[in-house]
Amino acid sequence: MFELGPALHHAFELLRGFAVSHGMSRDAALLLSKIIQANILVLGVAVIPMVLVYAERKVSAFMQARLGPMHVGPWGILQTFADGVKLMLKEDVVPAGADKWVHFLAPVVAVAPVFVCFAPVPFGQGLTPVDLDTGVLFIFAVSGVSTIGILLGGWGSGNKFSMLGGLRAAAQLLSYEIPRVLSVIPVLMWYGSMSLGTIALAQHGRWLGILPKWFIFYPVIGQIAFLIFLISSVAETNRTPFDIPEAESELVAGFHTEFSGLKFALFFLAEYAYVFLASAMGTALFLGGGDGFLLPNGILPSWIWFLLKTFALVFLFLWFRWTYPRLRIDRLMQFCWKFLMPWSFVNIALTGLLVLVRQR
Repeated sequence: MFELGPALHHAFELLRGFAVSHGMSRDAALLLSKIIQANILVLGVAVIPMVLVYAERKVSAFMQARLGPMHVGPWGILQTFADGVKLMLKEDVVPAGADKWVHFLAPVVAVAPVFVCFAPVPFGQGLTPVDLDTGVLFIFAVSGVSTIGILLGGWGSGNKFSMLGGLRAAAQLLSYEIPRVLSVIPVLMWYGSMSLGTIALAQHGRWLGILPKWFIFYPVIGQIAFLIFLISSVAETNRTPFDIPEAESELVAGFHTEFSGLKFALFFLAEYAYVFLASAMGTALFLGGGDGFLLPNGILPSWIWFLLKTFALVFLFLWFRWTYPRLRIDRLMQFCWKFLMPWSFVNIALTGLLVLVRQR
């Protein structure tokens, strides 16, 4: 079996050795290696939205009995790339009544944290960019900064529809972040770690040689935690049926109504990158990370398993868009505070009891 992680590690070891042999100091060679690794990660994160936009168009077309993009490249696979080039060449229009600096900083603040959030994600054996002991806490803390970017976009546009969208986003994202964090606490309690790599590795193995030891298969606590995490993640990424901040039927396009060109593209990049990040977190926390499913792990590399499960969760995000109607703003907030929150606390209490029983 070919594992990408050890191969990349060996390649970077050779790179550092080559640099040192040609007169570069070891510290400088290590820094060069880390810079290259960071750029690979950033490039990968930038490519993810292009893939997901194409996937969403094709999935949407399939659900509506049509073809989707077909003309730019074979089966339309270059359509997203063409759209990206178009957006980069479009004029950057700033409304006369907008705050120019806030209007400029909003998409930057919204998209910048997502590149950092992928650092602790275990993409497979030896493919964790930075294996932080507090990886889960790190992702929740850094990703929350994007809410400020969305609020800046709504407030700094000089448009009442944008302002309403920004205020809705702040209320929704801050509210749903709480049950999302609480849904993960049972996983942290059960495995005694906040490292995504450690949690994913602890789920490797089989019960009776058949059923995977993934947390989602733990009776009651696994299913409740996963469902709350999934629903809250859909709300956190402003996806239908929780797309209240950019409700087209009410707010034109919400907080990004007054953004065009590259700024508009950055908001979209952030949304789809966070969809993939949420799916990757769900894979590591609930689906065993790179562990195989009902098959020996030697059949496919761990990073292939990880991507397959992550894209399966991404498919749920795309599926929900064409299945459920948009919630009303008051119903959306009630659902968070009156349903998800109580069940999160119930699940934490139940997990605590099971942990005590297991220890005795």
